[in-house]
Amino acid sequence: MNYGFCHLSVIPCRAEPSDRSEMVTQLLFGETFKILERNKLWVKIQITDDNYECWIDFKQFIPISTKTFNKMMAGREAYMLDLIQLAIVASKNEVTSILMGSSLRGITDNHFEVEGIDYEIDGNFVFPKANTNRKQVIETASLYQNTPYLWGGRSIFGIDCSGFTQMVYKLNGIKLPRDSWQQAQMGESLSFLEEAKRGDLAFFDNEEGKIVHVGIVMGDGKIIHASGKVRIDLLDHYGIFNTELQKYTHNLRVLKRIIAD
Repeated sequence: MNYGFCHLSVIPCRAEPSDRSEMVTQLLFGETFKILERNKLWVKIQITDDNYECWIDFKQFIPISTKTFNKMMAGREAYMLDLIQLAIVASKNEVTSILMGSSLRGITDNHFEVEGIDYEIDGNFVFPKANTNRKQVIETASLYQNTPYLWGGRSIFGIDCSGFTQMVYKLNGIKLPRDSWQQAQMGESLSFLEEAKRGDLAFFDNEEGKIVHVGIVMGDGKIIHASGKVRIDLLDHYGIFNTELQKYTHNLRVLKRIIAD
């Protein structure tokens, strides 16, 4: 088997094949990947959506054939919209919680099949449209508000800054790379903050000039981003001003437009 399918709510993906290694990202239910390398306890993978490479526990996925993978990729993709819902594995009578942003491919009448295993989805899902609505992007981002910050996280139980922007855009039909510096290479650069519209991305750098943070412009001088938690702060041409701390916390580097008007 050359590919895999995430059949659990969320899987930690690590930089190295060890439980002690840092978590660099997560897989959510329904996401797929290519298997690059194996050892006794770990599998090195390349995630389908963003080509991100990392290691996962060999016990935490279902191997799928190339035929099954190609069939899944050819199917229409939907995403969970409810914060937490259920997937019932009909053939085994098991129940799995699935989170907002989980992927459902080839779903018909709330069912889809993977390697002979039938999944019944109990919840609301959406087939994202190509014509992304800026208002909808902000509404989606607001669903994550107060989610705690978690390095490598991509779920409502913990998310980092680029995981947040990646998931919000994913739910609106646009796939972004995983890390903030990669996302900063996408789209059209804006010269001034006054040009930015809600839904545009704002990137921030450190003292060495490296992109280390990203958030979503809300308009009216505000930004929603993951810093301690997913929160709304003030944004100006200097950067992000945290009203609770009464100081600037991030230095504005560049603004990018990903959404076509």
